[in-house]
Amino acid sequence: MVEPSGPAGWIGLSLIPGVGGETYRRLLKAFGVPERIYAASHTALCGVVKPGIAQHIVTGVTEESLRPALDWLQKPGNYLVTLADDDYPQLLLQIPDPPPFFYLKGRRELLAANCFAVVGSRNATPQGSQNAASFSRNLSDSGLCIVSGMASGIDAAAHRGGLDGISSSIAVVGTGLDIVYPARNHGLAHELAEHGALISEFPLGTPAIASNFPRRNRIISGLSIGCLLVEAALRSGSLITARMAAEQGREVFAIPGSIHSPHSKGCHALIKQGVKLVDCAEDILGELRFPVSPSSSGASSGASENPDAGHRDLLDAMGFDALDIDTLAGRCGLTSSEVSAMLLSLELAGLVASQPGGLFQRITLST
Repeated sequence: MVEPSGPAGWIGLSLIPGVGGETYRRLLKAFGVPERIYAASHTALCGVVKPGIAQHIVTGVTEESLRPALDWLQKPGNYLVTLADDDYPQLLLQIPDPPPFFYLKGRRELLAANCFAVVGSRNATPQGSQNAASFSRNLSDSGLCIVSGMASGIDAAAHRGGLDGISSSIAVVGTGLDIVYPARNHGLAHELAEHGALISEFPLGTPAIASNFPRRNRIISGLSIGCLLVEAALRSGSLITARMAAEQGREVFAIPGSIHSPHSKGCHALIKQGVKLVDCAEDILGELRFPVSPSSSGASSGASENPDAGHRDLLDAMGFDALDIDTLAGRCGLTSSEVSAMLLSLELAGLVASQPGGLFQRITLST
């Protein structure tokens, strides 16, 4: 049995069979810090937990089981943040089931920042990703640290927008912090570790398990003063985060989209339920009574090329729904080959994006 003090005590208690989050908090309420829990008698522990769990606590855990986490904590930039720490986020303390502790990699001082959640679909459209990055950058420039879940699609775009702004970004992940999921986000995870932060309540080595991701969502919303849903289907997991945010008393916002797009159905459903519709970052900042940064007000990073009259006519004919080449050709009175060539030019200019199924969609820069 190892000495039950410091990080070893906090981590060790979580490794006791039968000690989940609720039981852990009940023990802390009854006895205080883990050292006092370990020092309690079997009889006293049985007044709080089942006898079997009490016996496991008395027996303790082995150094071998703790060694990976303790070795990880010795590396620069790696931390364990517990309920006993002064910098445990106050907003997170207010949710019904705050984690007793969590692992953090990166800038620990970001725990004191004003945070704002930006979430959405993993299968984002190009326009959705653009909106997530642009809104997040502008909110970050206005003093809000962007929190998301480091999933593909909207989450990844939100993190990059937050990192591009002055207030950075925090990723709350559903795996151990020694695992990057999805693997394609390895570069993003490195940037967050260097310039932002990554957080997880799960032990090191925890793989991507579906049931863990809804649990991490309560931390995303719990850290934040508000939540923006950028793009989501009706069954999107990001709707869980938005609903948790509402239950936690946070302000919730949603960006509307095309009535024909399945990617917008989740946003529209929340808007019908009373969530605030927004079409620019200033809408959010005004609702939160947050000052608008001069660098974000009216910000735009539009395409570097201005389309000529013919290309502008094609863009006007596209509208804002995804269309196929033949439909566009019919609207413009052009051949399919002419439209195809013009679309390639517009795509290179960043004004149009191709989508699955041979569809193309106009890209509009958000503010």
